[in-house]
Amino acid sequence: MSNILTATVKRLPLLYKILVMLVTAVAIVVIFPHTRHGVHYDYKVGAVWREADLVAPYDFAVLKSADEMQREEEAERQKAILYYRVDSTAHATALQRIEEGHRGLGAAARRALRRQADCIYGIGYIALPEGVASLDGRTVVVLEGNMGSMHKGSDFVSPADLDAGLLRDSVLAPSLVPDAARTALELESRLSQISYSSQMVMAGDHIVSKGEEVSEEKAQIIRSLEAENDRRFSDSFSLWGQMGGQLLLAIIAFTALYMFLKNTRHPILEDNRKVTFVMLLILLMSAIEALVVRVNPDWVLLVPMCIVPILMRVFFDMRVALYIHLTTVIILANLVPNAFEFIFYQLVTGMMSIIAVRDLERRSQFFVLALVIFASYSFIYVAGVLSQDTNLNAITADRFLMFFLNALLTLLAYPLIYLFEKFFGITTSLTLMELSSTSHKALRELSRRAPGTFQHSMQVANIAEDLVGEIGGNALLAKVGALYHDIGKVCNPFYFTENQTSGFNPHEELDYAESARIITSHVTDGLALARKYHLPAEVQDFIRTHHGTTFTGYFYAKELELHPDGDFDTSLFRYHGPCPFSRETAVVMIVDTVEAACRSLKAHTKEATDALIDKLIDDKIKAGQLDNSPLTYGDIARIRAILKAKMMSIYHVRVEYPTVKS
Repeated sequence: MSNILTATVKRLPLLYKILVMLVTAVAIVVIFPHTRHGVHYDYKVGAVWREADLVAPYDFAVLKSADEMQREEEAERQKAILYYRVDSTAHATALQRIEEGHRGLGAAARRALRRQADCIYGIGYIALPEGVASLDGRTVVVLEGNMGSMHKGSDFVSPADLDAGLLRDSVLAPSLVPDAARTALELESRLSQISYSSQMVMAGDHIVSKGEEVSEEKAQIIRSLEAENDRRFSDSFSLWGQMGGQLLLAIIAFTALYMFLKNTRHPILEDNRKVTFVMLLILLMSAIEALVVRVNPDWVLLVPMCIVPILMRVFFDMRVALYIHLTTVIILANLVPNAFEFIFYQLVTGMMSIIAVRDLERRSQFFVLALVIFASYSFIYVAGVLSQDTNLNAITADRFLMFFLNALLTLLAYPLIYLFEKFFGITTSLTLMELSSTSHKALRELSRRAPGTFQHSMQVANIAEDLVGEIGGNALLAKVGALYHDIGKVCNPFYFTENQTSGFNPHEELDYAESARIITSHVTDGLALARKYHLPAEVQDFIRTHHGTTFTGYFYAKELELHPDGDFDTSLFRYHGPCPFSRETAVVMIVDTVEAACRSLKAHTKEATDALIDKLIDDKIKAGQLDNSPLTYGDIARIRAILKAKMMSIYHVRVEYPTVKS
C-alpha cells in the first residue's frame, strides 16, 4: 500500500497536467453549440470547383431555388379562387347613409345618388381581400347558403372602379364580403401541391468535375445534396457520439502539444503554473469563440484569436507560441463553421503576429502589431476573392470592418499580459525592459551607496547580454539578472573593495570568519532586498546563484594559512548556492568572476588576461559550479573567446600622451 501511495505522489505533477488538459478539452467541447448537419462542401457560384469530382452517393431530389419557389407560389396565388359571401343588408345601409349624410344636398341630387347606388348594387359591390390590389383576371366564387356561383372579378364593381364622386367606401357597404377562411383553404391547397424539387439525381450520376466552374444550376444541385446529407445525418444523429468524437480530437491535439513541450520545452511542462496558464488562455479564447458562434456564426473572424500567439510569444518564445496557436486553431476548426477558411485565416495571421511581436519592447509596438493583423486578414480576404471569383466585385466593406474590429480587440493583449503576469507570477520581456532601466529604485540606491558595485554590475550586465545573445538564450534576462545580482552589497558597501576609495579596509579589524560572513551575506541581503522591491523570481535566481557554492577565496585562503590542517568550519567561508541551473545564470556567474578578476590585474597584457580567464573558467568547471547548467563545451569555448576579446578591449593599455608645454 505504501509503495502505491509513494508512486502516486511521485506522479502527482504528471497527473495534474493530464487532468488540466482533460478538463480543458471537455470544457471546450461542452461550451460549443452542436450542429446537426452532414457533409457540406466549400464552393461558390461562379468559382472553380477545387475538390475531387463530385458524384452522387445516392438518389436525391434537386430542390428548386428560393426564387423559383417564390415565382411558383406567386403564380398559384394569382390563380387561387377568391371566395365571397353575400351581404343582403349592404344596399339598404348605403341608401340610409345617403339620406343621413347628404341632407345638405337637394332632393334631386339625393335621388341621383340613390339611382347610382341602385345601379352599383345591381351589379354587385365587391370588397378587395387583404393583400389583393386588383380583381382583374381573378376567379371569384359567390356563396349563397350552400350554393356557389363562379364569376370573373371584373364582373363586379370594386373600390378601384369608383371615381372621386360622393359615392365612396364611407357611403357604400360591400355586398360581396371576402370569405377569408375558404380563400385561405383554397390557397393552402394550391401551395401544398407545388413540388419542391425540379428533378431527380440518381446514385452514381456525375455532378461537377474538379476545375469546372460552378454554375447556378450546379450550385443548386450541390445545395440539394447538402440538404439530403443533413436529413440523413439528422436521422442517425447522436449528440453523445458527436461530443465524444470532438473530445477525442481535442485530446489528440493536446497530446501532441504535451509531447512537443516534453521534448523541446521541458521547463515549461515542469511548471504547473505555466501549464495552467496555457490551458486557461486556450479555454478563454475558445469560450469567446463559442459565444460568437452561438450569436452569429458569420462573426467567427471577429474574435481576436491572435491574442493567443501574442501572449505565448511574450511569455515564452516563438516556437512555443506557434505550436500552442496551431493546437488552438486545430481544436476550434472542428467546432466552427467553414473550417478551411478559419484555419487559413488564423494560421497565417497568427504567424505574422508572432513575427511582429518578436522584439516587443515598447507599448507603441502593439499598434504596429494591430496594423499587421488587419493587413494580414485583408490581404488573405482579397486573395481569396480573386482566386474564387477572378475579380474583386464580390468584396464587401463588412469584412474589412470585421477585420478592423478584430485588430482593435487584439490591443487587449497588453492589459492581459499584466494580469496574467501578476496572477501566475511569470516574468515577461516587458517587465524585464522596465527593470533594465537604471532609474529603478533598487539600482538608484545601489548607485548612490555602492557606486563601485553599480559600475561593476553595469559592466557585467553588458557583457552577459552580449554573451547570451551569441550562444543562445534570453539575453534581456541575463542583462537584468546581472544588474541586480549584487544589490545586497548596499547593506555593507565599504566591505567590498570596489567601493573602498579612502584607502581604509574595514576587514583589517575583523577576523577572517567574520569577514567571510559579511561577504557571503550580500547574497541573503540581496534576496531580502529583491523581495522588498518585488523583483521577479527569475531575477532573484541570479542573486542566489552568481557565486554558487564557491568559497570566499581570499579569506578562505587566509584562514587556511592559519590552520593548514583544515581544522576549522569551512562552511563559514562558503556561499550557500545553489549553483547556476540555466544558461543565463551560468553566464552571469562566469562574467561576474572574470570582470572582477581582470579589473584587479596589474598588467593587462593579452597573455596575462587570457591565462586568467582560462584559469577562472577551468576552476568553475572543476568545482562543479556549471554541472547543473545546460552549457555545452562548445558554449564554454565561445564564452572564453568572447570574454578574452572583450576584456582586452575594456582594459587594454592606453598610450600615454606627452605633456604639451604652453
